[in-house]
Amino acid sequence: MAQGDWTRRDFFRRSAVLGAAVIGGPAVLAACQSTGGGGQDTLTAAKNAKTIKIGIANEAPYGFADSSGNTTGEAPEVARAVFKGLGIDTVQASVVPFDQLIPALNAKQFDVVAAGMNITPTRCKAASFSNPDYSALTALLVPKGNPQGVNTLADVASKKVPLAVLSGAVEKGYATGAGVSDSQIQTLDTQDNMLRAVTSGRVYAAALTDISLKWLVKQNPGAGVEVTAGFTPTQNGQPVVSAGGFVFRQSDGSLRDAFNQQLQTLHGSGQWLQIVTPFGFAANNLPAPDLTTAKLCAA
Repeated sequence: MAQGDWTRRDFFRRSAVLGAAVIGGPAVLAACQSTGGGGQDTLTAAKNAKTIKIGIANEAPYGFADSSGNTTGEAPEVARAVFKGLGIDTVQASVVPFDQLIPALNAKQFDVVAAGMNITPTRCKAASFSNPDYSALTALLVPKGNPQGVNTLADVASKKVPLAVLSGAVEKGYATGAGVSDSQIQTLDTQDNMLRAVTSGRVYAAALTDISLKWLVKQNPGAGVEVTAGFTPTQNGQPVVSAGGFVFRQSDGSLRDAFNQQLQTLHGSGQWLQIVTPFGFAANNLPAPDLTTAKLCAA
């Protein structure tokens, strides 16, 4: 969920190799190229081939390669269900650094970004987003028991405790907007390093989405940390709604529109909730009806 350029949290990055993995199957090496070609648009080409390529950033729980080399996570599994509804049976995933996802998409290395990417005005200028797939609150990772009583970024500012954020992530902007001084903020490169910073006492709190932090605690039982209640941050005095979506090339409107129709069906039928629950998402992460991509792109 980055602001500015394409960078955002680079957390839970595992040792998966670059390449392609078939969702639900073992990792396989494959050439990075679009499924489109032969004068067909991307949707038609993918339907004819019954195969489409997606890009992920290997970030749990949004999209990652597990210890067996299988590609999974909220976004790839939702994408898999959407494409199945479109008659596209095989989804191959290329793992690239998060800040390269949109450039690689536009270079036709794959056809869709399925990485839980936050919908922001800057990104909307470079690519086309689906309808919002989910929304999320911000939260803090703090020591067990939260002895300082820090529950919001305003508390971080007033109590002057050190805070960890991830490089390029929106949380740094949220923090400074809440009055947290630059001297309080430590920018780290991975989610694991943020956890270590809190457990070692190097910082008191770390800021990410509540989904991310709850997943982190679940994967690290006994770490002596807890997650605060989620909250909506503010910038310039206005609440900031964080919502993620799937990303398409601006020329692939037919693919995006077909994807949106199937995504809406998943949201309305309850199937989406069944898919995403194992990854820490819940019914309250369904986007509100009035939360639109157009509004997020214009924010």
